[in-house]
Amino acid sequence: MDIDKIYSLIAVKITDWLEALIMLLPNIAMAAVVFAIGFFIAKFVRKITRKLIAKISNNLTLNNLFSTIVYFTFIGIVLFTVLTILNLDKAVTSILAGAGILGLALAFAFQDIAANFMSGIFISFRKPLKVGDIVQIKDYMGKVIMINLRDTVLETFQGKTVIIPNKEVFQNPIENYTILQKRRFDLSVGVSYGDDLEKVRDITLNAVSDIVELSKEDEVTVIFVEFGDSSVNLSIRMWINTPEQSVYNKVGSEAIIKIKKAYDANDIMIPFPIRTLDFGIKGGVSLSEIPVHITNEKE
Repeated sequence: MDIDKIYSLIAVKITDWLEALIMLLPNIAMAAVVFAIGFFIAKFVRKITRKLIAKISNNLTLNNLFSTIVYFTFIGIVLFTVLTILNLDKAVTSILAGAGILGLALAFAFQDIAANFMSGIFISFRKPLKVGDIVQIKDYMGKVIMINLRDTVLETFQGKTVIIPNKEVFQNPIENYTILQKRRFDLSVGVSYGDDLEKVRDITLNAVSDIVELSKEDEVTVIFVEFGDSSVNLSIRMWINTPEQSVYNKVGSEAIIKIKKAYDANDIMIPFPIRTLDFGIKGGVSLSEIPVHITNEKE
């Protein structure tokens, strides 16, 4: 092996590299300047973006998220500009192609996460509910204790913690009981067909009129809704001055006690279910025609 020849090839290669480096020095210097300036501009843009978003959104997590996205987007632009200055166009193209393929793969792999994430962003802007609200979402009713970008956390009135993905929150109806700051309690009861219905209505209204938690702006109404099998059924509709579930339950309990006492005091009957057997219908016989056998048993 000719050592001098190997040495000569290595020397030529190093010389070529040094010449290429020297020729690239102006571009390297320019790229360094562009990167440094771009880095400081990106930080400034993130700060300005955070202030602008704060004017339309009070969600700190969402504000930080958007400002961070803007920051990294700007940093990405700066990096691609630096690579272009260094005549690494092919590297830029390869990176963009790889990023596109990777992004497509990630979109398929994490589509549910992305859907929940985007739904969380829309919820943060539209604000159909907030922490502390009493809501019903699908089959779950309770108080909102946390709203994240991925999910919403409810505490039910049975003491359970329910974590609902934001996609389910955004795509389903939300019953928000807190917006009006009041709730209506509908109580159904039946009275005998023999009772005076106008008297029943007056006694019912008077029985619940002194419940403290009832709204002063909304009247209690008594509506007769149907002729039932054993009773005339009515609905007592009472507005409560708070959406809290504990007060809601308390008002319902008090109303039942007061109405029962008032009906007992005025001889108004809440009938049990009754079944009438008619033996005289077509094809049958009357009750008087049915033979009755009485047997005496001796012990």
